[in-house]
Amino acid sequence: MTGYGSASHPIAIGQGSFANLQVEIRAVNSRFLDLSFRMPDECRSAEGVLRELLNKHLKRGKVEFRAAWRQSAGQNSNSQSAIAIDPSKLMALKEAQTMIQGQFPSAEALRVADILRYPGVVADSETPEDQWQRATLKAGEEALQQLLQSRQVEGQALAKVLTNALDAMQHMVTKLEPRIPEIVTLYQNKLVTRIEEALGAYATQANIPLNAELMERIRQEVVLYAVRIDVAEELARLQTHIQVARTALAEGGAVGKRLDFLIQELNREANTLGSKAVHEDCTNTALELKLLIEQMREQVKNLE
Repeated sequence: MTGYGSASHPIAIGQGSFANLQVEIRAVNSRFLDLSFRMPDECRSAEGVLRELLNKHLKRGKVEFRAAWRQSAGQNSNSQSAIAIDPSKLMALKEAQTMIQGQFPSAEALRVADILRYPGVVADSETPEDQWQRATLKAGEEALQQLLQSRQVEGQALAKVLTNALDAMQHMVTKLEPRIPEIVTLYQNKLVTRIEEALGAYATQANIPLNAELMERIRQEVVLYAVRIDVAEELARLQTHIQVARTALAEGGAVGKRLDFLIQELNREANTLGSKAVHEDCTNTALELKLLIEQMREQVKNLE
């Protein structure tokens, strides 16, 4: 399915200097999932996590992830240069000092340098690589959400188109199904009549009598042949496949590959219906079904 999502995230790259990281995710139709990443070296550390994230949410499509950044100077932020102190660690250290001095009054108080060196008091600051990774992941997640939303809207529209095609197929099958016994009987009688006329003409010319036993045998063979051209089973399977496809579309989710399989089954039954056709109605129905199936096949390629 096609789709697009974008997001940006600011990142500090130096004293008073910032960059605006821009992320775009583009997706076009593809039978399988094909991921590609185009990003600066600063963002490469996030590629593994992003690949897992995209694999989790996307099942089909040629997906391109792009990241780029532009420096913007002149922005100051005191928070970027301030030292981050953990208040809970600082309070715990103060309480420990009070308790120790209660037991040892002559013990000297901690100096500021001692406090700052105590593990955990000064929060660990992110390295530049960590900052780029965090910014890339955050922007990537936001862009992915936009992409999923756009694909969902497109998917709903495609589901409606496919449902209309299934409705048309259902109407054709329902209209033809009650006529099958009549069509088979008409063809059977027509075939018997032609054989009798042909044998009668040959018997008259060759002066060979036709007995009742021979004619009954001919009728039996014609009945057996008529059974082989009965398409009631094919129509029943078409009905089943149509209903399964409806259910898949109603349930939603990743149904593209499942519908691919159902399209193949529908096409197989339509081909059999056409090959067994002995009446104009059967032939026309088979042709119209194949036309709708091909239209569905093209649309299913666009589904997740």
